[in-house]
Amino acid sequence: MFVLGIETSCDETAAAVVSDAAPLIRSNVVFSQLAEHRPYGGIVPEVAARAHLTHLDPVIERALVEAGIGFDDLDAVAATGGPGLIGGVIVGVTEAKAIALARGLPFIAVNHLEGHALSARLVAPVEFPFLLLLVSGGHCQLQIVEGIGRYHRLGTTIDDAAGEAFDKGAKLLGLGYPGGPAIERAAATGEAKRVPLPRPMAGRAGCNFSFSGLKTALRVAVEKRGGLLSVTDQADLAASLQDSIVASLIDRTEQATTLFRDRYPAGTTLVVAGGVAANAALRRKLTDLAANAGLDFVAPPLALCTDNGAMIAWAGLERLKAGLVDALDFAPRPRWPLDPNAVPVRGAGIKA
Repeated sequence: MFVLGIETSCDETAAAVVSDAAPLIRSNVVFSQLAEHRPYGGIVPEVAARAHLTHLDPVIERALVEAGIGFDDLDAVAATGGPGLIGGVIVGVTEAKAIALARGLPFIAVNHLEGHALSARLVAPVEFPFLLLLVSGGHCQLQIVEGIGRYHRLGTTIDDAAGEAFDKGAKLLGLGYPGGPAIERAAATGEAKRVPLPRPMAGRAGCNFSFSGLKTALRVAVEKRGGLLSVTDQADLAASLQDSIVASLIDRTEQATTLFRDRYPAGTTLVVAGGVAANAALRRKLTDLAANAGLDFVAPPLALCTDNGAMIAWAGLERLKAGLVDALDFAPRPRWPLDPNAVPVRGAGIKA
């Protein structure tokens, strides 16, 4: 079986073909829009949507060529149906529907977060249920993944996501965009203890996250230095910011491992996914946490952490096998919670 996956929820135009037989990933093509957005210091939704319109067709064509197949060989087409920047989501969903209609194929709308959640199963025999730390620019959640389309949320951000804290922090420090890699590079030569920053929510009950106060603390630290930072200042503040974000993520995840084990004593695996999962310091700390908790730890390779078509194609394949396909009247969703039964939380940056 071959499934084409299309991802256009943010600033990557991506398409991939996956199979249910090795090699699972037959192609994985990503066109990054960094050049288009870098002058603005962040993602501009209208610019992203127009770039998707320009680049999606050639990206799909290349994905099929690299996979060595044509449209007639496909068994289904999947696309991110949300959550995300709605203009971009509409572009991908419309393209996928057109292909499905023209070729008589099943259409599958994939929750972008489920794409991240299931990406670990592309690279390791991860069995349900497993504990998931999902960390990206727009989302920060702890979920128990009980099966395809079955999620139990343990925690979410009450304001901003970890990836946004990295991006805004890098902008404050004059390190450029995207912020996560820039902070990690600068932090490598910095000394975090020279400029201590708060570790949000650490020690509190529950598994929710908060990063808005940390961004404010960083801004105050920058202002105390007159806003003109030396290379040493940048490195030290970057190291401190990274340490604080990672410490907060580890503290919340440690709380979640207890809840996970209480609910599923036979559960064996901790998975991290999303763009922030590429951070090496976070991976090291999660490896130790999982070992101490008696859990296996799985992190997708870096190419599957950031947004990509392979994770959407794979989630589409898993849903296809479960008989979960969608009608062509599916409406793209700017917000789409993995766990619709989770208690709503209130905050300035909530993305359910």
